[in-house]
Order: sequence, then C-alpha cells, then structure tokens
Amino acid sequence: MTERKYGELEVKIFETREELGRKAAEDAAACILDCLKEKETISCIFAAAPSQNEFLKTLAEWKGIPWERINAFHMDEYIGLKQKDSRSFSGFLSRAIFDRAPFRSVNLLDGMAKPEEECGRYSELLEQYPADIVFMGVGENGHIAFNDPGAADFKDPRLVKIVELEELCRRQQVNDGCFETLDQVPERALTVTVPALTAPRHLFCMVPNERKAEAVSRMLNGDIDEACPASILRRKAGAKLYLDEGSASKL
Repeated sequence: MTERKYGELEVKIFETREELGRKAAEDAAACILDCLKEKETISCIFAAAPSQNEFLKTLAEWKGIPWERINAFHMDEYIGLKQKDSRSFSGFLSRAIFDRAPFRSVNLLDGMAKPEEECGRYSELLEQYPADIVFMGVGENGHIAFNDPGAADFKDPRLVKIVELEELCRRQQVNDGCFETLDQVPERALTVTVPALTAPRHLFCMVPNERKAEAVSRMLNGDIDEACPASILRRKAGAKLYLDEGSASKL
C-alpha cells in the first residue's frame, strides 16, 4: 500500500481492487464503532455501483457491527424505476447490504414517486437523521452521486434534487453492465447534493478500475471546481480515498 495526501484528502493505493475493498471495509468498520461510542445511533449514506462490490461484501460480513443502531440511506436513484428493481440503486444496495444486515432503518429513494415531492420527503429524512458517514465512489466523468459536471453545485442549498444525466454518466452504467444499451438507461435521476454528501464528519471513497484513472487524475491534480465534482474532496477533512493500481495509473 502507498499513502499520499492531496489537500485534506488522505489517499491509499493498493495493488488490487480486492485489497482496496478489504482495507476500506476494515477502516469503515472501525469508524462505525468509534462513532457508536459517541452516539446511540448513527446514519450512513451508501453508494450503489459495481465499484463498491468488494467493499460492501466485506462490510456486510464484518463481525461485531451493531447494525440495529445504524440508519441507512443511499445517495441517488433513477426516476422511473421501482424500488428494488434489479437495475435500480435501491435494488443494488438491497442485494449488496441492506437486506443482509439488520439495520435500524433502511431509507430508500422512490423513483416512481413525484420527483419534487420525493426530494422533499428524502430531504426531511436526512434532516431528521443527519449522516455521520458517507461511503461513495467517483464516476468516469468525475461525478459524485449523480452530481455530474453539468449539475454539480458546491454551494447547493438543497439536500436532494432532480438532475438530467450526462451521456458519459449514462454510458458508464452500460460499461458497468447495469444496462445492456444506452437507450435503456434513464435520463433523469434524484441525487443527494454535493454539500449534503460532504457535510458528514467521515467520508470514505472507493474507486477501483483503470476506467476511472482519468477522473482520478483530474480529481487530485486539476482545479477544485464543478467541472470535476469529486475534486471537492480535497477540501474535506476526514475524507479517505481508496485506489487500486488501475485507477491510480495516471497520477
């Protein structure tokens, strides 16, 4: 493992994505237990993507985590897909971890609800149960959650909003095997905003795969601005980024 620091962001680079996932889960489990020493219950926001597979599998199987004291949220969802649809993010996370651990509560975005009303409902839940920890990835276009370069706002006053997805973002869903063709990928989604994602005290970002190398390079070496939304993590004290050799190959 190699360790570096970019601004406030701690970066750890591993040989393989399997090592990345195991170490990120180990660190996350320790963070969860530390937070639960200070509070009776905590809230965590999870990302849904194949890049999170190794991390989520290891975390879900981790012994000694009192899941019944943890409220679970996720950070984005397609508009027009039912909850737990096999292609939806709620469905992905339900299979990966939400249905595998006895959480205190699991709070799912509803892609079939009226979008504006759903933004309001989910924002109220996030206000009621403020997040302590965020587990996220980075998209091929540098997005975090569905805050694409064209939609990201580092000073967004909202907690949840409606976004139009960029083609590169939608193509990533095909590259990841989540959809067979670009036409199948919804064009609109709900997303937790950048300020809401970066407000929690602890943030873990897992980014394997050489397809993410260009985004990681811009994230760590480019300007800190909305053209690469993930670059904001360099200003986030307490944030940790986990890379493998592929995703770190252009640093």
